[in-house]
Order: sequence, then structure tokens, then C-alpha cells
Amino acid sequence: MQSACAECKVFACSSGRLDALPANCPMRAAEGMITDTRPLLADPAISKLARASALVEAEGYCRWTRVEEVMEFARRLGVSRLGVAFCVGLKEEARLLNRVLVANGFEVVSVACKTGSIPKEEIGIADDEKVRPGTYEATCNPIGQARVLNEAETGLNLIVGLCVGHDSLFIKHSQAPVTCLIAKDRVLAHNPVGALYCSNGYYRQRLFHRHPERSEGATAPALSRHSERSEESVALKADSSAGASE
Repeated sequence: MQSACAECKVFACSSGRLDALPANCPMRAAEGMITDTRPLLADPAISKLARASALVEAEGYCRWTRVEEVMEFARRLGVSRLGVAFCVGLKEEARLLNRVLVANGFEVVSVACKTGSIPKEEIGIADDEKVRPGTYEATCNPIGQARVLNEAETGLNLIVGLCVGHDSLFIKHSQAPVTCLIAKDRVLAHNPVGALYCSNGYYRQRLFHRHPERSEGATAPALSRHSERSEESVALKADSSAGASE
């Protein structure tokens, strides 16, 4: 049986009406043994995370921003040292976050995505496959970011705008629990759910029609100067305008 909760009309799991479980509900699989995780919750570390999350949800429901929720979650876990893994395209946001966290009594260890400065050529990216062909581009290094924070023994790590896939690698290699504070979306001001809200209107054509596949080695379409810029380009522009204040 394949779970399809996204199409459920009942959500008996939420109401507790277990007599109304749909036929394809994952709670029916193996007589509920798959979704019954109570034995795992006996682990003190897992139970602590689950309880802290539930308490933060209840106390801050529709009152606290996600930034506030993250800080309260950390406090309830007894975490004082936070890790921030950020994209260089959101360096200003990372700097603001760092200041907020410090002002609230946390110790912060932050690490940028380009740490290690590994050329993209070393992972098999050709020059015409770069964001800006003809220039030096360092590959994002989420494993390096995780290693830096692991070495610092952070208690909770926050993702700030890591690329799709790079966030997956960071989560996989982080020793501390991870929560996403900012999900990158370069088009929608880092609000990816906006595309779904417009999926029956302005974005319908783009979302419901599969993007044409590009064969391996084919040249990527050049970026328009006026319509698209990489996060590195934005960061470089900010650097030049800030001057010595950086």
C-alpha cells in the first residue's frame, strides 16, 4: 500500500477518529506498526526534541515568528550554542540573524556555503555550466559547513538559504539536530510556497508542465542580465556598495 496523505479528505489521525481511517492510510500498514513510533519516543534525546517542539507550537501558536520559535525551541532544549549554515547570497540576513541570536543570549557559530573555496571544475562542472561562465566559481560546500559546526559542537543548527540539494547534504552530515529557518527561492523572495498559492493562476503553466530535459553536457541557457542574477553576483554588488564598512 502506498501512502497518499496529501489527497486525504478525512485526516482521522488528527481528530483521533481511528475508526474512520481511509483504506490506504499508512496507519493501517502492518497493523499500525510502521507509524507507531512510541518505542522510539522512549529514547530521552528523541523525547526531549518532540516535547520541546510541541510546547513551542502550543505557546507560540499564531503569535511567534519562526525566528522566535527557533530561539524558544533552543532554550527548551537547553542549547546555548547555535550553528548557522548560510548561503553567501543571504549574508546580510545571516548577519542580522547572528545579531538577534547574540542579543538573546546565544553563542553563534556561523559558516558560509563557499567555505573551502573548492572550484566547481573539481566536481565536474564545465565552464559553460556555471552560473557565470568565464569566472571563478567555488562550489557550495555543505559537508564542509556541517564539519565546521560539528567541530564547534553546536547544539542546534539553522539552515539559512542553502540551495536545493545542498541543504540535503548539510542535514545528512550534521551531528546536531537541524531546522530550516529560510528556504531559498531566488524568484519569490525566499517564499517558495508562493508558487503553490499561484499554481491555479499565474504559475499554472510553469508548475503543471514539466520543464524540458537537458541532455548531459548540453550548454545551459545564458542568464539574462535583466531577469536573473546569481546569489554570488548579488553578494558582490553588496560588497562593492558597502566599501570599507564591511
